Amino acid sequence: MVQRPGADTAPELVLETARGSTDMSPGRTYHVGRDPLCEICLDDARVSWHHAVLRPEGDHWTVEDEDSTNGTWADGRRVHAWTVGPGSELRFGSALDGPRVVLSARATARPARAATARAAARTSARPAAPVPHPERTGTFRRPTSVRPVPARTTLRIGRDPGSDLVVEDLVVSRRHAELRSLPDGSYEIADLSSHNGTFLNGVRVDRAPVAEGDIVGIGHSAFCLVGDQLQEYVDTGEVSLDVQDLAVAVDHGRKTLLDHVSFPVGASCLLAVVGPSGAGKSTLLGALTGLRPADHGSVLYDGRDLYRDYAELRGRIGLVPQDDILHAQLTVRRALGYAAELRFPQDTGKAERRARVEEVIGELGLGQRADQPIHTLSGGQRKRVSVALELLTKPSLLFLDEPTSGLDPGMDRSVMHMLRGLADDGRTVIVVTHSVLSLDVCDRLLVLAPGGRVAWYGPPADALGFFGFDQWPEAFEAFENERDRDWAGRYAASPQYRTYAAAAPRTPLPGGGAPGPAGTAPAAPPAPPAPPAPPKAQSWGSQLSTLVRRYAAALGADRTFLSIMVALPFVMGAMARALAGSAFTRETAINALLILCVGGVLTGAANAVRELVKERAIYRRERAVGLSRSAYLMSKVVVLGTITVAQAVVLTLVGLFGVRLGPPGSTGVFLPPLAEITLAVALLSFTAMMLGLLVSALVGKEEVTMPLLVLLAIVQVVFCGALLRLDGVPVIEQLAWLVPSRWALGAMAGTVDLRRIVPGPLTDDPLFAHSAGVWLLNVGMLVALSVLFGVLVARLLRRHEPAVMRK
Repeated sequence: MVQRPGADTAPELVLETARGSTDMSPGRTYHVGRDPLCEICLDDARVSWHHAVLRPEGDHWTVEDEDSTNGTWADGRRVHAWTVGPGSELRFGSALDGPRVVLSARATARPARAATARAAARTSARPAAPVPHPERTGTFRRPTSVRPVPARTTLRIGRDPGSDLVVEDLVVSRRHAELRSLPDGSYEIADLSSHNGTFLNGVRVDRAPVAEGDIVGIGHSAFCLVGDQLQEYVDTGEVSLDVQDLAVAVDHGRKTLLDHVSFPVGASCLLAVVGPSGAGKSTLLGALTGLRPADHGSVLYDGRDLYRDYAELRGRIGLVPQDDILHAQLTVRRALGYAAELRFPQDTGKAERRARVEEVIGELGLGQRADQPIHTLSGGQRKRVSVALELLTKPSLLFLDEPTSGLDPGMDRSVMHMLRGLADDGRTVIVVTHSVLSLDVCDRLLVLAPGGRVAWYGPPADALGFFGFDQWPEAFEAFENERDRDWAGRYAASPQYRTYAAAAPRTPLPGGGAPGPAGTAPAAPPAPPAPPAPPKAQSWGSQLSTLVRRYAAALGADRTFLSIMVALPFVMGAMARALAGSAFTRETAINALLILCVGGVLTGAANAVRELVKERAIYRRERAVGLSRSAYLMSKVVVLGTITVAQAVVLTLVGLFGVRLGPPGSTGVFLPPLAEITLAVALLSFTAMMLGLLVSALVGKEEVTMPLLVLLAIVQVVFCGALLRLDGVPVIEQLAWLVPSRWALGAMAGTVDLRRIVPGPLTDDPLFAHSAGVWLLNVGMLVALSVLFGVLVARLLRRHEPAVMRK
């Protein structure tokens, strides 16, 4: 180790690279990386965008690795933080042949005060006082821009070109927020009803005082107030992830899913997570994305606690689940267009959304297939569309769950190379996979052993050799057969652990003690606080409009569904017409009304019984990024309700138009008989539709909905009161109260005065009475059941949401 010089101030050095030399003054910090804005820019693929920092500290200089993918090497060994001085040799990206930097003493040293003054003059055009709380801005500690904030003024922030501070980010509203100067010299931040919110130190606020060093988060930008200056830090996507001691247990702690998992992920890194079934891969994915936070430990997004600041950071995380998250009937361009409407602020213009959609289509190579329905694409192409949807908002972290599941080897490799390209473009990509065919394109590989423990973290090429196998199937077979073997303990004691897993910095946690030194296991962090639930989207009406249009477009493109919807009311109506004849008589009345009941139930329930379960993956993902639960449910009610009511009207008119519906001279209770029966059938169909949504929210698989639809129809027939008397029968009568056809048949029987047409014990039912009170009771109960079913559906939808959304 280089000894520290004996001066009070760090010495002036000369940094020599293959391209030339740089004078290093103790008055400033020098960043190393591929970023052209770095003071020391190294154009080498093995060097991370933000790789390391050289900074003066007291009487010496230090080099600190910034969680780079391939590491920083000082004097022949990999380091995280290391004291350097004249004679030190640094390599970046590889210990053997990585870009080389040599430090030497300046020939003529100037007084420290003069050096400091010169450095200050050099940076006067862009002053950057230290951020009092650097962990709140992650590694973005050099301001992207700095501007003065005059006293007694208001600084408007937004996407509008006329704003005082323009943020060119589509997730930012045109008039997003205002930084206001108060009479006492202090400041406050006020949100201007923005779509995605304004955050103060990670917490969403409408209006709050801003103190020195506080961080205001707007879109992908963070603003720090330092003196009378506002410093902007832009999240460009070059972010790291530090996973610290994650633990998850279920069954009251009796079963461990994750067992103190820790590892670093560098910026622009492609990490693959593999392991046998039951090793905790899905649990880890939920913990890393914040959707199902771990019971213990922390996830640091570029130094920021993801669980604590989830409400703000969730917009910077993209997740592509295993199931497709797009409506397969829509074209690629149309599906992405609706997604852009939901994710961008309402004040985003059509041209802006269209431009971003086209940009993503081009980035993913989907230009030739942009106007094809998604269901006609290959598996790999559909996965590209799902990735494109997530890229709309430019996430810095992209997670994928089994993206190559079900794909042939060629498609598998194509998808993995696509992910390699996304990482190279400046994103951190983490993919959970069962496939081991293309691990060579990844920067890092995480292998989880049974019990949720880390069996390997490091370069993919070294993993099999570490386990002592030639093929991955042998390794996975050993994981399954040798469950008592301490795979994690062997790795923790290995040099590879110290090189790849323990070299990550351990950021102090809020409320916790200081971390241990680099290369040692950190002290156990406290359990993470309960993450605040992400705020609801403010524009409920805008979401409803988009959802209604998208759902209607998806149904309209489904030719099979359309054919059934059109044919069913005509078929059932024709059957009712054949039974009714020219007039209701003792022989035909009950049968005709029964067919109307069955037809109304089938049309309504058949429309809805598949609609929620088949979209479950879509709903879960969109809910995580701010979709309103009530807007989603209401879109189903509006579209399906309109279709169902139209079908009910067709069914009734085909079945009964021109038929004499009661005894000579009889009338309806309030309206003409045909109008009242049409209303009763429409309400029955709508209520059955709500019941179908309830069934769809209850079941776990789409395949079981059709048998349940048949069961629903049978129950409606048995409990409607047309086949057996229900009044006065204990238990049976009470159960029939929950059957919509019971009340619908009562309303229709009262309208036509069924007691007079078919006198007898069966029709001597109080609900069949030809009276205003009874008829209103029947109709009112249909409305009440619709509301009840809707409330239950909303509660059941909550079960399928990410844990952080269940509030």
